[in-house]
Amino acid sequence: MPASPRRLLFKLSGEAFQGDEGPLSPQAVLRVARDVAALPKATEIGIVVGGGNVLRGAQAGWLDRVEADGLGMLSTVLNALALRAGLEAAGRRAIVQSAISTELCDPISARKARAALAGGDVVLFAGGTGSPFVTTDTAAAIRAASIRATLLAKGSNVAGVFSRDPRLDREARLLEELSYDEFLAGRYGIMDLGAVEICRAEGIPIVVFDYARPGALAALAAGQRLGTLIH
Repeated sequence: MPASPRRLLFKLSGEAFQGDEGPLSPQAVLRVARDVAALPKATEIGIVVGGGNVLRGAQAGWLDRVEADGLGMLSTVLNALALRAGLEAAGRRAIVQSAISTELCDPISARKARAALAGGDVVLFAGGTGSPFVTTDTAAAIRAASIRATLLAKGSNVAGVFSRDPRLDREARLLEELSYDEFLAGRYGIMDLGAVEICRAEGIPIVVFDYARPGALAALAAGQRLGTLIH
């Protein structure tokens, strides 16, 4: 992992936007925006947002899966637009690119995204991959490769990759470092295997960490070790 990642792709779970006010909490959005805006200008950052605070397609059994995934992708657009507003309020320029067509966002363009990053803008990627049956983890790996990120950081509500599910097994231990092959062989459920395959092919290291930990994103951008490193 680079001592201090020059270009970071941050995969943020939709649950980070939840709060007492509901699935899209202004306070939660502003907290994320402040965390991102406070990063050093030398750290170029792209963000792939999830939509699980509104709808998880794979878990919406009452809907056709294709329709459910479509609604899930729209949820990520909602989150990205809210986060852009928060970033602008925090004094940081941001653009939103979406894999699904909407007049509210620009279409996905790796070339324009790289130019915006180099110019100091935060680039928010919404709409997943634009296709059903594909997770936002895989979208994050694709965007990381497309912008030539030096690190993919997945922030969720767990401390990293564990030997077993820590919710079910008190003896589960945090695995601080894994090779791509070890992660794929272990079939750890915390990250989509297809995403890890892409990062392995492109040589992009991955960090899985607990975003709820105060100062976690800043520490990661400063090159500190957090969570689990997959490389």
